[in-house]
Amino acid sequence: MVQHGRAARAVAAAAAVGLMGLATGCSAAAEADNESPAESAAAVHDAADRLVREGSSKARTSMEMASGGTRVTIRGEGVYDYRARVGQLKVVLPRDPSGAEEHRPITELLAPGALYMKNRGAGVPADKWVRVDTATMSDGNLVTGGATDPLAAAELLRGARKVTYVGESELAGTEVRHYRGTVDMAAAARAASPASRQSLAAAAKGFAKDQVPFDVYLDDEGRIRKVRHRFSFVNTKVTAAVKGKGGKREVVDVASTTLLDSFGISANIELPDTKDIFAGKIAEN
Repeated sequence: MVQHGRAARAVAAAAAVGLMGLATGCSAAAEADNESPAESAAAVHDAADRLVREGSSKARTSMEMASGGTRVTIRGEGVYDYRARVGQLKVVLPRDPSGAEEHRPITELLAPGALYMKNRGAGVPADKWVRVDTATMSDGNLVTGGATDPLAAAELLRGARKVTYVGESELAGTEVRHYRGTVDMAAAARAASPASRQSLAAAAKGFAKDQVPFDVYLDDEGRIRKVRHRFSFVNTKVTAAVKGKGGKREVVDVASTTLLDSFGISANIELPDTKDIFAGKIAEN
């Protein structure tokens, strides 16, 4: 399991990596008058249901963590079946400072209430999966796995507040409408589908702030093309000298970005059999 403390150590060890920005070609002031606040909020709140109606898509994820002035980015790519609520991503962890590959890519399977990982953790056989109950994670697996579940990212928008329409722009050749606001984590958990509710309720309690800023870009059919959330959590470092007496509290900022395209693509995802799940203890590196 990727733990918050280990994520923070990775941040401190890695070189800074930036995300590419999205160019916005239209004036927000000129476009903002075209849509009422109520219409903007409704479009954002409906984003998760619109994905379920669409069925499936390709997904690319980027998680940028910042701690102590250092940034590191974890990237993922795969497919998601929104009706079955399962996805598969290949997650690439950052290189070490020398530039050499530090980790093999991790295969992640996302399912209601569970995260399955292959090539994750020392001591795990190469043909075995590690299963984690997402409701037991303090962040509901919005951050821990190194990639935010695309449907969970959309479900968060059910708790969107103070939604404003920024304007139109273009993303990968597609015209999109840009919205900005904050997510009330507790409200998102209450409004989430039953399959996501427990994980988001855990996340509502686990982050340093219960208001999460977001930017989302919807196409003309109301489908998410890009969504970006900015989370903050408190990591407590405990060294040998202070073990058992608390530790240094450090705020880690995480910007999680998900890009979706190729809607309706075939997404045949099979979850591991019980016999293929590792039941032992994962060694700490």
